[in-house]
Order: sequence, then structure tokens, then C-alpha cells
Amino acid sequence: MPLTKETICETFHLDDEGVDRVIEKIKALIHEGNVRRLIVKDRDGVTLIEAPLTIGVVGAMLLPIWAAIATIATIVADATVVVERRESQTPA
Repeated sequence: MPLTKETICETFHLDDEGVDRVIEKIKALIHEGNVRRLIVKDRDGVTLIEAPLTIGVVGAMLLPIWAAIATIATIVADATVVVERRESQTPA
């Protein structure tokens, strides 16, 4: 999926202590409703997980994603989560 000027990517570093903090931040962004996909990468930039999110993906459907992120954080020493979202539109 090509990036457009409306796409914003936020990167979060995963470490043992920060996994819960990162997951809470990602949950808050998803709750806003403008997240397109989540990408988990290792320190070399290799994509480990890419999860496209559509409107209506909420709650229990995201549990496997949170579990996978937590598992990767414990296995991979240096992982990052990239949250791709649409830019918030302000009314004109």
C-alpha cells in the first residue's frame, strides 16, 4: 500500500518494560478510528507482523494482535511497532 500525504506513521520502540505502555497507546489510536495498519519490525527493519485494520475491527478481534506484539517483545531484543494512520481531517 503506497503512502500518500494523508498517511502518518508513528513508531514505538518495544522493550520489556514498555510493552503495556505501547499497547495502551496503540489502543487509544485505534479507538480514534483512523488507524489503517500495524507493522511490527525487528531492529534490522524486517517486518515480523503486518496487520491491516479496517473500520469495525475492535475488542476481541484485536486480542491475537496484542498477544503477538507482547510475544515478539519478549523474543526479539529490539522491536518497533509502526502505526500507519490517516491524518485527522479538520472541518473547513
